[in-house]
Amino acid sequence: MNKLKIFSFFSGSGFLDLGFETNGFDIDFVNEFSSAFMSAYKYSRERMGLRKPKYGYFNNDVNEFLSELENELKEYIADARSDGSLIGFIGGPPCPDFSVAGKQRGRNGDNGKLSLSYVQLIIKQQPDFFLFENVKGLWKTAKHREFYEELKKLLSNAGYYMTERLTNAIEFGAPQDRDRILLVGVKKALYPRNIKNPLIMFPWEKYIAYSLSEIKTMQWPTTTPFVENSVTQCPPNIPVELTVQYWFEKNDVVNHPNGRDCFVPRSGITKMLSVDEGDDSKKSYKRLHRWRYSPTVAYGNNEVHLHPHKARRLTVAEAIALQSLPKEFSLPPEMSLTDKFKTTGNGVPFMLSCGIAKTISDYLKGALK
Repeated sequence: MNKLKIFSFFSGSGFLDLGFETNGFDIDFVNEFSSAFMSAYKYSRERMGLRKPKYGYFNNDVNEFLSELENELKEYIADARSDGSLIGFIGGPPCPDFSVAGKQRGRNGDNGKLSLSYVQLIIKQQPDFFLFENVKGLWKTAKHREFYEELKKLLSNAGYYMTERLTNAIEFGAPQDRDRILLVGVKKALYPRNIKNPLIMFPWEKYIAYSLSEIKTMQWPTTTPFVENSVTQCPPNIPVELTVQYWFEKNDVVNHPNGRDCFVPRSGITKMLSVDEGDDSKKSYKRLHRWRYSPTVAYGNNEVHLHPHKARRLTVAEAIALQSLPKEFSLPPEMSLTDKFKTTGNGVPFMLSCGIAKTISDYLKGALK
């Protein structure tokens, strides 16, 4: 088999892509609507010394590839296939309309409609395989699940076998409780005719490092009174590599280029001081516990996450660490603080993206020799 080449959509600042490009895939095409996120994508790759996409960066609405840019995209795909490579689409359409914490607009919301656009793009361009990533609300909420099943039916009728899994970032070693539905599809035409769905054998658990049920039943520390700049030791019998403190140290967040990027509140310091370490029970003003994993890294809708033992919010560097990105990854200094936190919260945890990239690669190389 020749190379596995990726056309990336809804790329953000490239957290999902980074997992693929560091695990044997070529990222040859990048599409992201936000100019700020696209600039951050380019900046991070330049700093990390990674190759530019062969066909370039496209700062367009994805729907343009269903209309005026359709033939241009088709030509890029044909060229990428010319050496016998397999072409894959990866993307996670914006998901607030399906999020349990969102406004539940579903398929009719502006973001919800983009899921259908992505599926229509797959159907029109017929990549050899695809990854569709989204929030668990699309899979678990009844009215959204109906839409999701309709999307799958469209893809099946268009010639794809599929497999899916509700996956948590913790399972792959990210220090974050973050559920995501992952849907993988492979063209039926790549297999012998008249066989049952071969993706039944898809090795979802091959690179899973931790059992979610075991992690959730461990005796993690609960809450302790907040003491600024306190020093504590990791309790025994918990995996330290899944803790907030471990990743802060691993990424050297104090000296990271984004280590001083932090919102400084004009008010609320009294409230901030009153929140115990580890008290993440409320929607906002969650204080992380240094010896526990983080709740989902999300900073929209006034959701504020506090440093375990400092009287402040998290820095961008700390948020990047909780997304399990390598410490070499950073966001541009000229990017607004709002955009830095937004793109970080929107991204797929790097350890999860690495795990799914390796799983897809192993499957394709084994099943389609």
